[in-house]
Amino acid sequence: MSLAYHQRSHTCGELRAAHVGQTVVLAGWVAVRRDLGGMVFIDLRDRYGVTQLKFNPETDPKAHAAARDLRSEDCICIRGNVVARGAAQINPKLPTGEIEIEVHEIDVLSRAETPPFEIVDDLTTNEDLRLKHRMLDLRRSTNQRRIIARHRITKVIRDYFDRHGFLDIETPILTKSTPEGARDYLVPSRLHHGTFYALPQSPQLFKQLLMMAGFDKYMQIARCFRDEDTRGDRQPEFTQVDIEMAFAQPETVMTHVEAAMAEVWKRMLGVDTPLPIPRMRYDDAMRDYGCDKPDLRFDMKIRDVSALAGRLDFNVFREPLSRGGCVRCIVVPGGGDMTDSQLKALTEEVKGIGAGGMPLAKVTHEGGKLGLNKGVAKFFNTDALVGELCEAAGAKPGDLILFAAGSEANVCKWLSWLRIELAHRRGLVPENEWRFCWIVDFPAFGWDEEARAIFPMHHPFTSPRDEDLHLMRLDQDEPPGRDDLLNIRAKAYDLVLNGYELGGGSIRIHRGDVQARVFQILGISEAEAKLKFEFLMEALKYAPPPHGGIALGLDRIVMLITGTDNIRDVIAFPKNAKAFCPLTNAPSEVSPEQLRELAIQIRE
Repeated sequence: MSLAYHQRSHTCGELRAAHVGQTVVLAGWVAVRRDLGGMVFIDLRDRYGVTQLKFNPETDPKAHAAARDLRSEDCICIRGNVVARGAAQINPKLPTGEIEIEVHEIDVLSRAETPPFEIVDDLTTNEDLRLKHRMLDLRRSTNQRRIIARHRITKVIRDYFDRHGFLDIETPILTKSTPEGARDYLVPSRLHHGTFYALPQSPQLFKQLLMMAGFDKYMQIARCFRDEDTRGDRQPEFTQVDIEMAFAQPETVMTHVEAAMAEVWKRMLGVDTPLPIPRMRYDDAMRDYGCDKPDLRFDMKIRDVSALAGRLDFNVFREPLSRGGCVRCIVVPGGGDMTDSQLKALTEEVKGIGAGGMPLAKVTHEGGKLGLNKGVAKFFNTDALVGELCEAAGAKPGDLILFAAGSEANVCKWLSWLRIELAHRRGLVPENEWRFCWIVDFPAFGWDEEARAIFPMHHPFTSPRDEDLHLMRLDQDEPPGRDDLLNIRAKAYDLVLNGYELGGGSIRIHRGDVQARVFQILGISEAEAKLKFEFLMEALKYAPPPHGGIALGLDRIVMLITGTDNIRDVIAFPKNAKAFCPLTNAPSEVSPEQLRELAIQIRE
């Protein structure tokens, strides 16, 4: 008689010594089968855990015969009695390790072909092969824990914002193409030939419209799409925790977000997050760490030595300084032990990110005084210069000083990379430490030297700070010059954790004249603004409230909490590094008939 497997009595991770003597029904997959002295033992697995099954040929020959034919990943249902294992057979690694099931009945629900890889946690199989058979890859307990953690994290976030009066409101997936920084995924319209929907890069404008509609607290676990190059922590489709509040200032939003994140870290990891989370000005982050997402778990701050470098007879320093550049350095604690071959290899790596080289010096202590050797040591040719450098850099004997000279942007890029790489390689990053930080006081605009154009540091809907509005010259027809624009600060804020940006937010523009001026500054003509943003500019005519919010990367949050460095690990069905799905072979060709309906012709 077939077992009622849909009525299993327990899961495979549930049974304990207290259940001994009970008759149970379990269902799951064969993880391991062992034939030992006539007995057959099977580890039965489901998402809750593993339970050992025992098949005895003397007492249950029919079930035993069926068990001998089982293969890895066959799906079965069994009925049997819970019995205690002998003391020598207890498996302390399993929560169910004190018991096993003496099986009396078995029903083979379906049989598996030989899997293309073992369903084990320590798997080194090619990632594309795993993604092609993702349903098998997801049977591994490591991956199941990650997906379950994603569910739990999402629930904690939803529950927090629900308790605080936020409404979970869905926004459109088929929407209008608007410039938001990355390429849109476009969807052709069959009913309106020659026109296209865009998949949203974010719900940005819709959540602003919800504020204007009077829904003062909004949240959504939002699906977003960006057609950009992928890397370990990015996907073409991703999920963000989208938040917006009316009548809010930056601190209003930040207070809610940091409280929600503290609750996530407490519930998931048992970690207490000190609140409020520290604030750091953008300028300070760039000065001390070379980037706007600093990893604060270790020191190694960047130090400016431009004034000292300008006094040296060393053209590698003096030439960039003459062009308005800078000379800065980092100190690698104990880095004096790095060999010449290691330093040569590191120099080649730095060249790979655009640096011309890597000036360096090792700090020594001989004859009772500080000294330098290697690299640029000969240019610090007096004790006073050596002492001044070591004091400015915070270096001591045995340390390694690494310099960078050039434009401020390049120097920040090179030293930030060196700081992070060497800290990880030399074991300077503490494990299991979580250092949150808010980055605030961002510039509203940046300058793209290659394109020779102004760009928004966040997006075109970010409000300038009130005290900087005069720099926008709203009372004049012509927009302000570049210098004034680069001095305008934004009501923007990013949440950073251990060198990762968890999310970025801002107070939005709620004045039509300010929004129109921003479009003008960014080179968006009146005609283009009307074409792409007419609905927004119309809405701004009807007394919108001040409002602001944030978008947090859910995938990245789950990635950090589950201890992986690959965002694909925490998405049930991700694309690979080429934005391709090996499981479904998407994107794929479509039929000529479908193309004709859309009036699309494919060029070779």
